[in-house]
Amino acid sequence: MATYDLEEQEQIEELKTWWKMHGTLVTSVVVAFAVAVVGWQVWQWWQRNEAAKAAQLFGNLQQALAQQDVKRVRLLAGELVDKHAGTAYAGMAAMVAGKVLAETGDLKSAQAQYGWAAEHATDQGTRDLARLRQAIVLIEEKSFDEALKLLAVPPTPNLMARFLEVRGDVLAAQGKTKEARSAYEEAIKALEADRQAEGLPPGPYLDILKDKRDAIGVAS
Repeated sequence: MATYDLEEQEQIEELKTWWKMHGTLVTSVVVAFAVAVVGWQVWQWWQRNEAAKAAQLFGNLQQALAQQDVKRVRLLAGELVDKHAGTAYAGMAAMVAGKVLAETGDLKSAQAQYGWAAEHATDQGTRDLARLRQAIVLIEEKSFDEALKLLAVPPTPNLMARFLEVRGDVLAAQGKTKEARSAYEEAIKALEADRQAEGLPPGPYLDILKDKRDAIGVAS
């Protein structure tokens, strides 16, 4: 039988006493940590599994798009939105479906797809682009005030010029010449600032904006 000197016995007794006081807490912490680790691993697995399923569905959607199967595009986009809303593929699917539906004249359904993406897409750039496209659909429906509300929220810098351009289009359609011209001028400035920040030339888009500004006439 092992024997201990007095100092060792005292240390053992101190350890026993400490364990009686804190053992339950230590065990709880260890168990909680283990549960958290397992939970995180399960969550990671679930996310990877969801992303894989969503990727497959989006691939099918792209095939349907290439085949110009509008009905299937809409169905697959709906499935992605309903079952995999937390993935980036859902937002992209809504954008694709919105574009296809707008091109086929189903503006109400297109607006609904863009509206979902504007609210629920996982990245800010997609949400902003969805708002822009939704505003363009609203212009087609002559819902100018609703379009202006969507365009009033500042987007990411690379989309600012486009937002201002479309704002100018709305104002021009409303006969607000002075405000429309101002919006086009702001769009020109935003484009030049954004391209300068990226070290790129404005490109042909600058000419389009200038043509729109000049075509609107002298501000009254």
